[in-house]
Amino acid sequence: MKYCMFFLLFNAQVCAAQEWLAETMVGVSAYNGDLTQSSFSFKRLGPAAMINIKYNSNSFWGVRAGIGYGRISGDDKKNKDEGLQSRNLSFKSHIIEFNICGELAIVDPELYYSYPYIFGGVGVFHFNPYTTDNDNKKTYLRPLSTEGQGLEAYPNRKPYSLFQFSMPFGAGWKVKLKDRFELSYEFGYRLLFTDYLDDVSSTYVSLEKLIAAKGAKAAELSYRKRTPFMEEGEARGNSKVRDLYFFTGFKIATYIGKKRKEVKANND
Repeated sequence: MKYCMFFLLFNAQVCAAQEWLAETMVGVSAYNGDLTQSSFSFKRLGPAAMINIKYNSNSFWGVRAGIGYGRISGDDKKNKDEGLQSRNLSFKSHIIEFNICGELAIVDPELYYSYPYIFGGVGVFHFNPYTTDNDNKKTYLRPLSTEGQGLEAYPNRKPYSLFQFSMPFGAGWKVKLKDRFELSYEFGYRLLFTDYLDDVSSTYVSLEKLIAAKGAKAAELSYRKRTPFMEEGEARGNSKVRDLYFFTGFKIATYIGKKRKEVKANND
């Protein structure tokens, strides 16, 4: 037994485990929802950026927290369907997101310099949809209650909050660069709990009631079809399918702080 203990101690080696990383991502963002016909289009891409602090609990698992920015938009004029084009709705919004995610390597990072990974977590984000009116002026949509949110005539339609929860998830591919840097490409969807990211969800409301409660500007931006006829209750969006948005881009990460020393047995 003494000889075995001596052998193990003699063959032990000291290695440095790097735990904390700072990550910066630069890429693009986009949204899918009531104003999109296809799941992806280059015409809807906007700029995006994110900063994370990550803690590696072991070689496979890590936890990260970060804040991100993205710009999203949707426009019926860019759809191919004539019915959607005739609806003539549009919006833009800035997204500010804070999230906490777990990250899992698919293969052992100790054995590979390049490998895939997946991530998932929870987040909270702020948005504020706006559009341009008939005079080409920027106008925020939530205060106008374009689908009757908050009106006495529609008690079941509550105003939506501009702060919402999200569930980020996605995948990426990582490459180690020397000892202190990593380069990744990542794609991440955000599942949402709101269908009003684009201010469109259900049916048209009475324009007369909308004008009486919110004014002529609300009616103008609620119903923008080229044809003047509108029947209350006509479909404006699809409340059965919630909106979502995604971030994608390249990340550069660098290890920060002091290295933690560990003792590992040498199996050679």
